[in-house]
Amino acid sequence: MLIKSKNIALFTLFVSAVFLSRTVLLLVNDPEGPNLLIVMVLGTVVYFLSLSIFLFKPISPVSYKNFFLVLCIQLILIIGLHLLFQF
Repeated sequence: MLIKSKNIALFTLFVSAVFLSRTVLLLVNDPEGPNLLIVMVLGTVVYFLSLSIFLFKPISPVSYKNFFLVLCIQLILIIGLHLLFQF
């Protein structure tokens, strides 16, 4: 099944990348909390990594299967970064 608009999928991927980056920086034990600049930079890095997978995948770029694959890749990337920040 195809997603009706590629723009909606790209916007959703960006929002999820920023949300996940804020979550991982909230979990780091920092008394000041996450900095907005750092959250946005980490969010855009995660977004562009997932965007490259989303656009250059041999599966149709606007299918639900590819969209959920990219969301899972974002989640795995954020979990890996969280584990990296813990050490």
